[in-house]
Amino acid sequence: MTTATPSPTHRVLGTPPAAPERAAAYFAARLAFHTDVSDVAAALAGGGDPGFVLVDSRSTESWDQGHVPGAVHLPTALIPATAAALLDRSVPVVTYCWGPGCDGGARAALALAEQGFQVKEMIGGFEYWVREGFAYETHQGPERREADPLTAPRVSGDCGC
Repeated sequence: MTTATPSPTHRVLGTPPAAPERAAAYFAARLAFHTDVSDVAAALAGGGDPGFVLVDSRSTESWDQGHVPGAVHLPTALIPATAAALLDRSVPVVTYCWGPGCDGGARAALALAEQGFQVKEMIGGFEYWVREGFAYETHQGPERREADPLTAPRVSGDCGC
């Protein structure tokens, strides 16, 4: 006698999970397109060349309000005309914009990929850079806020993921 698996009464499993092989391919591909704020911060803090250039794709007003130290300011609208003069195609690029509610980093990544650059998007953008307690620069100088305990561990800088 076989027992039928009951159909879920919620949306979580209303669509079943992908087969493990498909899930592995998807997540491997996702990591080829995205990186996160903590990994970028660790790479930049490691001393020496991180092996990529970080591009802030926001407006000048937004850049002045705050940006990641060491980032290159290249608004998305200027990428087609100026990226080749500012960036080296042999060096991977990581883009960011405001935050997870903004597709500006993805638009910048697309524009750079169309120009022949290897590119990833920093998920979380500038918002999560600040929320995780990393230092940033403004037109008035360097700043840093206390890390939001909902986005970063309180004691160690390592979330364990």
